[in-house]
Amino acid sequence: MVDLLYPELTHEILAACFEVSNELGAGFLESVYHKALIIALQQKHLQVQSELPLEVLFRGQSVGYFYADLLVEDKVIVEIKAVAELMPQHIAQVLNYLNGTGVEVGLLVNFGTPKIEYRNLRKPHKRMTGRSDVTG
Repeated sequence: MVDLLYPELTHEILAACFEVSNELGAGFLESVYHKALIIALQQKHLQVQSELPLEVLFRGQSVGYFYADLLVEDKVIVEIKAVAELMPQHIAQVLNYLNGTGVEVGLLVNFGTPKIEYRNLRKPHKRMTGRSDVTG
């Protein structure tokens, strides 16, 4: 079993997600769940930043920005979806956010189904691939 990073915080965030899902149900636009989740998280006294521009670095230099749906306690990116099902590209989106920033944990949450769907994602460790010997 993989140890979760920030287990108490991710539990609180997911509890808020379930509250939103239970009270609103499925069928609304992503923006509705976004606003409702901000309210639920703030009522849990969590620091929430919405549509925060996060800088992406390449070799220590800025190469652009992305806008995280939510950043909670400066530790967890929350990406909100309201789709029929989560797709690999949704997971890749969050993993890219984690790779491009110093944030280690991402929660991908889908409110578009009758039962909430989520993924707790960790920043991937970079691996070197290819040949280790370099010849000229």
